[in-house]
Amino acid sequence: MNIKMIFLIGMTALSIAALSACTADSPSEPPVSSNTLSEKEAQAGWRLLFDGKTTSGWRGYNQDSIPLGWIVEDGELVCGGQGGDIGGDIITIEQYDNFELNLEWKIAEGGNSGIFYHVVEDMKYQAPYETGPEYQLIDDIGFPDPLEEWQKTGADYAMFTTSDQKILQPVGEWNLSKIVFDNGHVEHWLNGVKIVEFEAWSKEWDQKREAGKWKDYPDYGTALTGHIGLQDHGHKIRFRNIKLKHL
Repeated sequence: MNIKMIFLIGMTALSIAALSACTADSPSEPPVSSNTLSEKEAQAGWRLLFDGKTTSGWRGYNQDSIPLGWIVEDGELVCGGQGGDIGGDIITIEQYDNFELNLEWKIAEGGNSGIFYHVVEDMKYQAPYETGPEYQLIDDIGFPDPLEEWQKTGADYAMFTTSDQKILQPVGEWNLSKIVFDNGHVEHWLNGVKIVEFEAWSKEWDQKREAGKWKDYPDYGTALTGHIGLQDHGHKIRFRNIKLKHL
């Protein structure tokens, strides 16, 4: 056996050893498909709010069933945009106080929607936005009307604007949003970047509330617990991988 052959055999053995080492160090947990929890997530207390097959756990705001226009399609919770500004929003049947919420969404061109939390349900209210703060979802680029910063994706709608580090995927692609509410400390995340942070019920919060749109809604943002809501604002939007963990 010549020196060249010995060298090739040696390099092959090293390659096999390196590959084995990498395999041994790789996570043993298999990839997680949409609308499922990994073993680590389940152990950490995460729960699914959407099973990918049904609208179980959701209903219309001030309604007993799901409004027209919401369907489950290809493992996605789809809003067809038939509700307009009032009447088509859906909420979770259960209520939550301190939580971390993760979900993915994909909006249509020119679309507008939102995620609510701490929504109070009562027939004296017409819609979730009267009580529940909103993580805004909108087509920042293609929306047909001019947008204020407090109206753009990720903002605490009509309250706190986003940072300059916001990364928004183009229309037709999936975005990952996260809301953290921990005893009044609130964070909005978008695609892995924290873009909003504030303290609910602080002096700054009160000033913004009284100076803007919510001055005419006395119960806005005051609840310590409530429903999670998804908005039908008359535009198509898709949701999946809706997961929540109590804090």
